[in-house]
Amino acid sequence: MSKDSNSTTVSNSAPGAVVNEQQWNAITQAIAGLNRDQLTWVSGYAAGMAAAQGGAVAPSLQAAPVSAGEAPTLTILYGSQTGNAKALAHECQAKAEGAGYNSKLVSMADYKARNLKSETHVAVFVSTHGEGDAPDDAIELHEYVASKKAPKLANTKYGVVSLGDSSYEFFCQTGKDFDERLSKLGATAVIDRLDCDVDYEAEAEAWLNRFIDSLKEDFTASAAPAVAAQTGVAVAGAPAQTYTKKAPYTASLIESQKITGRDSIKDIRHIEISLEDSGITYKPGDALGVWFKNAPSLVNDLIALLSLDENAEVVVAESAMTLKEALTSKLELTLSYPNFIKAYQAATGSESLAALMEDKAQLRTYMADRQIIDIVRDHVGSISAQQLVDALRPLTPRLYSIASSQADVEDEVHLTVAHVDYEAFGERHQGGASGYLCEYLEENGEVEVFVENNDNFRLPADPNTPVIMVGPGTGIAPFRSFMQERDVQEAEGKNWLFFGNPHFTQDFLYQVEWQGYVKEGLLDKITLAFSRDQEEKVYVQHRLLENGKEVFEWLEQGAHFYVCGDAMHMAKDVEEALIKIVQEHGGKSEAEAKSYVVELRKAKRYQKDVY
Repeated sequence: MSKDSNSTTVSNSAPGAVVNEQQWNAITQAIAGLNRDQLTWVSGYAAGMAAAQGGAVAPSLQAAPVSAGEAPTLTILYGSQTGNAKALAHECQAKAEGAGYNSKLVSMADYKARNLKSETHVAVFVSTHGEGDAPDDAIELHEYVASKKAPKLANTKYGVVSLGDSSYEFFCQTGKDFDERLSKLGATAVIDRLDCDVDYEAEAEAWLNRFIDSLKEDFTASAAPAVAAQTGVAVAGAPAQTYTKKAPYTASLIESQKITGRDSIKDIRHIEISLEDSGITYKPGDALGVWFKNAPSLVNDLIALLSLDENAEVVVAESAMTLKEALTSKLELTLSYPNFIKAYQAATGSESLAALMEDKAQLRTYMADRQIIDIVRDHVGSISAQQLVDALRPLTPRLYSIASSQADVEDEVHLTVAHVDYEAFGERHQGGASGYLCEYLEENGEVEVFVENNDNFRLPADPNTPVIMVGPGTGIAPFRSFMQERDVQEAEGKNWLFFGNPHFTQDFLYQVEWQGYVKEGLLDKITLAFSRDQEEKVYVQHRLLENGKEVFEWLEQGAHFYVCGDAMHMAKDVEEALIKIVQEHGGKSEAEAKSYVVELRKAKRYQKDVY
């Protein structure tokens, strides 16, 4: 059989100890004529099936066998909340394969931590969310490398890419943790850690090239053929998305309807967007990326405040355009971040900003309440149009949990969007994307979108499995998609929703739909927590504890437990309540209850979509 340097060598004789001759003939017939990419996909699919059955991958389905020590393997680990770290890990594997390296790509959720001691080369791609928290699929490995059980790694070389958002205090903390701990365990970093802010593509591309190049001597010392192995079960026939973050689809707005009451303290909208003729597909649990434009009033006010010419030519990412165009559609104005303050202070020479920068804690507090224009108002100075553009970071899309099932709504996608709209420092403030979707985008207006897959937030494969859904506020969005999907499936599994918001009469999102599901028998239970309808505030975690006995019974029956919403407070409070429920109604110690919840997470029966 002909082969190239990246293909798997296949023997013409059956390895009888693993498969019989009839099975071997069937395998060779099935893979005959497949190209390199197809063979790689089949290899990953088979590996995933073996992993799902709890067995090791048979040698005949892996790379050409080599003796221990002859050929190193680059193990690429990713922990991803929204998919960015996973995408970079895939890029790393593609580059490794192109260089002829042996590699394997593994989600941290599927990685056996005890194997770390045997690794020769490791690449870590991990995001950070909340208050420096590891993403769900990285939690166990993150804890393991910080524990006394972690092995010495004197023979391991590694590289770390950490993803985060510099507008948050614990920027890239999880990646920093991995880097520090691997180093303390004796591993050698072959390249400095890369901390990625929201606009990371160019830096990440350069880092990947340097990282792969730094391994050349180790990997070319052995001439073994490479194979890109993948863990996790692949989905046969899953279509690739045509449209991406870099190449979004221009969709049109069908409807933007307020679904909170007139006297509500919240302005929450039901948004419907047409995907007709796009060919875009999505699943319940996925998110929609939305590219937006900054509000015209915000752009005009910033230009006037700095006495700049809106028609001045500036350069953004090597493209020339007017200042107004750049501020409208290319640059971030509604979030504040340390790099802007640093660059703005340097350009203007502001002494007040310089003093503020000396106290990091004070600076974080200051930024938390302010948008870019507030900082400029407080410290007006002289700055050129190009200096302003250079100080600002590129605009990035916002991700919204999809609130519809494509099996039900077909060529549409629905969102549940809280319009960020408030008064502060004597001025009106709006969120960038929410203001665009809720106020500035007119019916039939164009909006650029793409689907962000979220394989960490999926309905059970078996429609007979019960589910418990906890989604206060706009966290209700994915559970609307779950119920639409289960309705179309005619799923027999029980469904229980916990929903909370301030007031029953003003804030019961999609009330008629939920009542309809209860009447039809699709939604078995709905438990509500309207926090301000009584003197003592009641939240979803309180309702969980009140129903703890039945919640535990559902878990013991195999229920999957889902949480969507605020990561900083709600999700943590819900997890604490879940542990207490298991402890009290399962007759377990606190340590045993925590272990029970960890096992739920490992079995993908406890999933979170938090922000």
